[in-house]
Amino acid sequence: MNEIDSAQDETALQQPEGELTLKRPAGADATNMFGDVFGGWVSSQAVLAAEMRAGAVTEGRVATVSTGGMEFFSPVLVGTILSFYTQVVETGTSSIRIKVEVWGRCPDGSTRRKVTETECVQVAIDNSGHIRAFSA
Repeated sequence: MNEIDSAQDETALQQPEGELTLKRPAGADATNMFGDVFGGWVSSQAVLAAEMRAGAVTEGRVATVSTGGMEFFSPVLVGTILSFYTQVVETGTSSIRIKVEVWGRCPDGSTRRKVTETECVQVAIDNSGHIRAFSA
């Protein structure tokens, strides 16, 4: 068994961690020049999921401060159903760090695998765009 097959077998045994926050199909409008889904699109959806979770926790508006690096474990094909699981890692007075796991399932439902993960930091802001405190 080669290293790639071994990694895929290990991923098959894993379960998503966190709360299902966002689920959507990867469409043809998000492809790179080779016809695979563009990593930047997946990254933007991961940030959206983190913002959704942060907004719920802080009970209001948030802005993204940073996103962590992303390593893709497998390509994402058009039609893959992506599920974004979020988990609060740390909260501060005005900021929140959220881990996002991205899982993909083939359109026929046959195979599920972890695609990537990242961490995002959001800061709570008021309606004027100023940083505000919140209580978790």
